[in-house]
Amino acid sequence: MNDGVDIDDIEGKVSYAEVRDAWYVICTTDELGRSKPLSRKLHRQPLVVFRGPGGKPGVLLDRCAHRNVPLSLGRVVDCQVECPYHGWRYDTEGDCRKIPGLLGKTELPRRAVPQYPCREQDGYVWIWGNPDAEPIGEPYRPPKLDEPGYHTARKMVTAKGTLHAVAENALDVPHTAFLHKGLFRGTGTTNEIKAVVTRDETSVTCEYIGEPRPEGLVGRVLSPSGGVVTHFDRFILPSIAQVEYGIGKENHIIITSFCTPEEPFFTRLYAVVTWRMRFPAPVVRAVLDPVATSIFAQDAKMLDIQTKHVTRFGGERYTSTEIDLLGPQIWRLIKRAAEGRGAKPDDEVYRREVRFEA
Repeated sequence: MNDGVDIDDIEGKVSYAEVRDAWYVICTTDELGRSKPLSRKLHRQPLVVFRGPGGKPGVLLDRCAHRNVPLSLGRVVDCQVECPYHGWRYDTEGDCRKIPGLLGKTELPRRAVPQYPCREQDGYVWIWGNPDAEPIGEPYRPPKLDEPGYHTARKMVTAKGTLHAVAENALDVPHTAFLHKGLFRGTGTTNEIKAVVTRDETSVTCEYIGEPRPEGLVGRVLSPSGGVVTHFDRFILPSIAQVEYGIGKENHIIITSFCTPEEPFFTRLYAVVTWRMRFPAPVVRAVLDPVATSIFAQDAKMLDIQTKHVTRFGGERYTSTEIDLLGPQIWRLIKRAAEGRGAKPDDEVYRREVRFEA
């Protein structure tokens, strides 16, 4: 999935770190059936996902304790995942429950396979990134998901880039006028916008003040009559990128992307779009879906190019300015969380104002 790129072979700096004590989406509810296990990865670790008693999901390290064969190649029998090699079976706690052909004692010691705590919530299966650990808190819930008047669409895509690069791309305003010219911005008209960045120990938010409706196709769909935009971009640890737009009282859209870092240079995104508009939901879907697909295809291609060039040069060499509003802040949060360092005294009061053209 990462085109053979091994981060351990790169001598220079790469903005990649693993935050393990946190919740991540591992698959959707619809992806996980009852008879077949599902193969997934998180932080380079192969995982097997399957349904146990009552349909409750379980997530184990994808390696049979007997002869190291992937359990995801097997099947689910009696709510247990069965290894395809010798038929050893494991429950959702990772305990071996059956060893075919063995007389007498038929169970191995508890948790013969490492188990990851998991939850099924809002159409997703979440896992705690640290196996056999006690989770802290509960998974994040997308806003407005069940609120009357709002509609929801979901999409899963993949990108060949680090979590940091993918999250920054999702929240980066300046690139939209060039990479997505005509779809979002880049029509020739620019405006001066004030951006206010605030940060705490788990998130960073950028509020754009005085931003007119973007002149690209997406902006015209959101508000044909124009208007001033209420616009927030957010990153929430460990891996959530969120964009929120409001124009007037009628139009409101929130795009929440749960980013799952499977490999250092391969990230899976689960996007939830919730919206309220004056147009019927089928019309909005018909217009926005192909546009969103086109925008992401452009982003994915550029992220792939970026990753290949980083590896070609043996590491990153980024130069940032004040209008790189969120990228450096995202990396700061990820790195400090991965190292287990607490917040600095200035985290709760961090605020920065920037003016730029877009």
